[in-house]
Amino acid sequence: MRPQIVLFGDSITEQSFGPGGWGTALANTYSRKADVLVRGYGGYNTRLALFLLHHIFPLGCVTPPVATTVFFGANDAALLGRNNERQHVPIEEYKENIRRIVKHLKECSPTMLVVLITPPPVDEERRKESVYGKKTMELPERTNEMAGVYAMQCVELAKELGLPSINLWSKMQETEGWQKKFLSDGLHLTGKGNAVVHQEVVKVFNDAWLCASEMPYDFPHHSAIDWRDPGKAFQQQCS
Repeated sequence: MRPQIVLFGDSITEQSFGPGGWGTALANTYSRKADVLVRGYGGYNTRLALFLLHHIFPLGCVTPPVATTVFFGANDAALLGRNNERQHVPIEEYKENIRRIVKHLKECSPTMLVVLITPPPVDEERRKESVYGKKTMELPERTNEMAGVYAMQCVELAKELGLPSINLWSKMQETEGWQKKFLSDGLHLTGKGNAVVHQEVVKVFNDAWLCASEMPYDFPHHSAIDWRDPGKAFQQQCS
């Protein structure tokens, strides 16, 4: 049975299996070596994510995932008093919720590779247009500054827990013109934005112990099969 990699997060994870998505690219990277499962939920914050843990990651599972990415914060960082304030989660609660998610995952499997991913940066001008359409508002429902606050807490928690993390908020802003290059609507990802996430996830996996090039195929590669006696290859690899 192939090992499983679970992508757990909000809409940025949910959309990752679309054309050019980072989940799609990851599934291709681990083709025939691991199954990549998307568990992304549009509009969800860490408060709602807690209700999903026992359903997606049941304790006592015989074959828990070998790795899980935890990618929340974009909705938690929505501002109070703005259009999407229902999604807001105070920063300390956000940090505690991520801690509880990690704790549950490690209870499922102490050896599971857990990777925390920060929310991406926010293009505030694009968010006004995206959320309110033609009726552009003066104030966006998210700000890049606040997204950065949540990103820093995510990175700090990863360090505290001894986990790898991907600071997407900082990484994307290293590139000039990141607003339109990486973000389709000021928050969600373009094809190039998805490519950044894929690249960073693969880098973390490679630095750990989940390098695709070093993993065996689930069944023999055709070049390793003796076509006069094909059963031998399957006996050797599948026994």
